Amino acid sequence: MRLNYLMLLTILSATVLAATPVLLSVTGFNHGAFAQNYLTGFLDVPVMEGLQVIDDAGIEFDAPSGRIAEAYAVGKLSREVVFAFYKVTLQQLGWSKIDAVSFEREGEMLRLDFNEFGDELTVHFQLQPTGTDSDSAKPVQSN
Repeated sequence: MRLNYLMLLTILSATVLAATPVLLSVTGFNHGAFAQNYLTGFLDVPVMEGLQVIDDAGIEFDAPSGRIAEAYAVGKLSREVVFAFYKVTLQQLGWSKIDAVSFEREGEMLRLDFNEFGDELTVHFQLQPTGTDSDSAKPVQSN
């Protein structure tokens, strides 16, 4: 009896493992979009597969008003593909889209800027406390 149970369990496990790639492709799951690592200073902002982080190009520090970080990544991807990835991924991580290139979560704003040069795309990630000016990182005066 125990042998039959183990055989059934083995067959069931093998069937599930064999069917997983088919099920994922049928549902539209894009396993290639998984991020392999995260941007330094951004806690849980993933680096999209196909983008390479430019080492030593970013900054990271804690200010009295909150964290400030910048990072750059480059790849031979289109702006539309990269933005679509981050739009979905960031919203799944709790970020809310606030305009065409900015997201907000828990008192922080994340902005993505894109620069295309030939077939190469550079993505500039900027993280700062909500309510600060991205050019000066000083509090914005409200009237």
